[in-house]
Amino acid sequence: MRGSASRILLKLSGEAFQGPEGPLSATTIARVIEEIEAVQDTQIALVVGGGNIFRGARATGFDRIEGDTLGMLATILNALALRSRLEAAGREAVVQSAVHTEVTDPISIRKAIDALDRGAIVIFAGGTGSPLVTTDTAAALRAVSIGATLLAKSSNVPGVYDRDPADDPNAKLLSEVSYDEFLEERYGVMDQVAVEICREHGVPIEVFDFDRPGALKAVAAGERVGTRIG
Repeated sequence: MRGSASRILLKLSGEAFQGPEGPLSATTIARVIEEIEAVQDTQIALVVGGGNIFRGARATGFDRIEGDTLGMLATILNALALRSRLEAAGREAVVQSAVHTEVTDPISIRKAIDALDRGAIVIFAGGTGSPLVTTDTAAALRAVSIGATLLAKSSNVPGVYDRDPADDPNAKLLSEVSYDEFLEERYGVMDQVAVEICREHGVPIEVFDFDRPGALKAVAAGERVGTRIG
């Protein structure tokens, strides 16, 4: 057990929105909200991905710039869906987007912190607003900007392995990895630039399996759930 995090930045992949009803699953989003609502005495901001709708870096038939732009727009759809369901559950939620739209607020770190301080959930969408940059990097930038005490990187795996577990059944799950080791070994679970940003500003990262019930609550409470990068 370690000290609890007073303000966390949760990086939520687009796949966290996908479920039996399709890319925007009411059932799956309800579970996301359940996990968020279980966290007490911790301010939560999110950066959402868009891979459930469109993954720019892997899209065929589009150049990288156009593909990434479509991917950034996909993150806005996810953010709006999450905001809608949070509000239906009685929680104040604010969406700020790096890509201008009439249904989102522009990025304002001061306003984001004010919203967090009054108990609102802040959802950052649109990535960084620029192509060729991952939402992991956006998460690192937002975490540093709002003064988050932890970047919680949700994943569909328990954490960082010393080798790819898909290729090697003997791969070992690592409980703790230094920033330098992660960058030197080029572990693929998180964008290298994002880890570099966190290293420069001393923001620890917890990579964990969001599908594990109660995992986010445990992370916020300071428990070791997956792999700590720091």
